[in-house]
Amino acid sequence: MAGITDAAFLNKVIPFGFDVATLGGFNLDEPTIEASGKILERGRKEFHFPKNLIFTHIANEASSIKDKNDDVKVSVNVRSTTPNPIIRLDEIEDLDIIEINCHCRQPEFLEIGCGQNMLQRNDLGEFISEVVDNVSKEVSVKIRANVVDDLAVCRIIQDSGADYLHVDAMKPGVFDADYELLTRLCSNLDIPVIGNNSIDSEEKIIKMLNTGISGFSIARAVISGKLDFNISDF
Repeated sequence: MAGITDAAFLNKVIPFGFDVATLGGFNLDEPTIEASGKILERGRKEFHFPKNLIFTHIANEASSIKDKNDDVKVSVNVRSTTPNPIIRLDEIEDLDIIEINCHCRQPEFLEIGCGQNMLQRNDLGEFISEVVDNVSKEVSVKIRANVVDDLAVCRIIQDSGADYLHVDAMKPGVFDADYELLTRLCSNLDIPVIGNNSIDSEEKIIKMLNTGISGFSIARAVISGKLDFNISDF
């Protein structure tokens, strides 16, 4: 969640049963940092750090989580117009997973070809492969569903060598996940799929798990810093 999911927030919610904590999204190069500044100017929350400070900040945030939760994997969701700044994250010892953001839809990021517009890049597979081939961490790719041909782009992500496919299964006009899409993806892909969108009850967790996903992520249901249902049994 933009401007919210920092180490202080995550350390509060990890005890509710999460085994992966994702920081971010963060912006790593000049175009994405400039875009995040514009987002702040119009009053929206966003993490915004200059390029000379962002990597140190992420390292400190990851260490803050590991210091309190050494059995939790730490992930960071990031944006960049080129792979090299993302590859540089491999130097951060306390990071376990690097997540490439092909998901957000703020116009400032879309205008520079980032966020969900990454899904329309002709070189998406090459972009991901360059990251995968040059880091020792696991690599996740988070996408927004129902923007492009989901199965086709997910096959590109799978073939690029990514370790996880994180799907915000958003369905326009519906306040619930697109369970049919998740079922289709899980039935036709070998990459582990992490399901996301509108999980605010145990019932919705069960519905999502029944699609065949390997795991699920929760964001807005913990925005208050607490969780009103139990995930420890799933």
